Amino acid sequence: MSQPRSPVPSALRAWGEALATAVAGTAVMLVVAALGLWAAGAGDLPGGAFPPVVAAVVVMAVGGSVELSGDAGFLARTDAAIDVIPLSVTLAGSLVTAVVFLLPLRARAVTDVGELLGRVARTAVLWLLLLLLLLALAARHTFSIPVGNGIEQDLGEALGATPQVGFRADVPPTLGFGLLWVLAVLALAFLVSRKAPLPSRLLHFQNSVRPPAFAMLLVLLGYVVIGLIAGLVTLITRGHPAETVAVLLLGLPNLVWIALGLGMGGTWEGHVDQAIGLPMPHMLDQVLRSKGVDRNLDMSSLTQYDGRAWLLVAVAAVALLGAGFVAAVRSPVRTPAWRHAVDMAVASAVALLLVGLTTRISARYGLSLIGIGDLGGGLGGEVSLEPHLFLLVVLAALWGLVTGFLGSLLARHVRHRPGDVKDATAD
Repeated sequence: MSQPRSPVPSALRAWGEALATAVAGTAVMLVVAALGLWAAGAGDLPGGAFPPVVAAVVVMAVGGSVELSGDAGFLARTDAAIDVIPLSVTLAGSLVTAVVFLLPLRARAVTDVGELLGRVARTAVLWLLLLLLLLALAARHTFSIPVGNGIEQDLGEALGATPQVGFRADVPPTLGFGLLWVLAVLALAFLVSRKAPLPSRLLHFQNSVRPPAFAMLLVLLGYVVIGLIAGLVTLITRGHPAETVAVLLLGLPNLVWIALGLGMGGTWEGHVDQAIGLPMPHMLDQVLRSKGVDRNLDMSSLTQYDGRAWLLVAVAAVALLGAGFVAAVRSPVRTPAWRHAVDMAVASAVALLLVGLTTRISARYGLSLIGIGDLGGGLGGEVSLEPHLFLLVVLAALWGLVTGFLGSLLARHVRHRPGDVKDATAD
């Protein structure tokens, strides 16, 4: 009589797959963040600050909280804060995490609810306890900041008021947002992948949800590819290789997804006092440059600086029409055009809601030394950028409604795969 097989090897394999997912996603984020920061000049930070800064960027990439603090003695005050998501790092980690997580399931048609939840739970536990916690604890450092030349520097040294700026990850919110990040990544992986197995009770959702979700993912990734090509051309033709590489490796999706929103008629509002170390293209710097006064970033302000900015509208129209076409091709045969339009409206609105929430920027550093300089003033700087979120979501829904309907009409004669025709005939 044969003995039942031990569940231990299966359990070890499951935990090994979860560990591979967590390690792969974190490793690629560390590499991208390190390369981007090195290109931005962070490798020259004093006191061995580079590794903690890399860890802090990865923490911010998954939505974690990094607190900045300053100390310049009893005769001075410092003020610093940063709230920005380096979406190049986020996107790289998300894609690798999703691919490695789905890899063991690629040959499955359906999966059990318990098994699926177990895989997600194991991945989330290892992500938090073994990796994110370590990064959060490593993301802390303090170093001195020079206040300039002349009287400010002399007074600071003489009075012991040389400013100290430090940062550290706030662990509880970092773990909370990190958990939400990994759960969102895994949920989106199942949402957009046709080959990801679902529990049988959820199969009826895949025909209505997956095509528009996949189509909008293609739009977002397509913009990143276009931005990467444009960045490489800029690097080759205009020089400034370090600055360009820093933008590509730290904030490329931030820029190109804002370009998508602007092409759809959206508006961001903010200002740039002076450079404080965040990579930013020259055009945005020119449009937003002001001393504490917010300016609108929209098609009107961009075209005043460069008339070719109207191309953003054409690119958005082509991209969203293509998304409507792809969604219709991947949908069941008998789905009416109005249903495609509604599905694309919802998908577009959700996608641009996420774009708006993740492209906010708020960063400042200021120093006041016995009345010389002011916080956020002459001895500091500030960058802020906020979307008009409601307008952005409404415009995205309208664009999705129109392009979803037109895409369905264009795909009417080509969207039927052999399996779809057979299924429709059987009905």
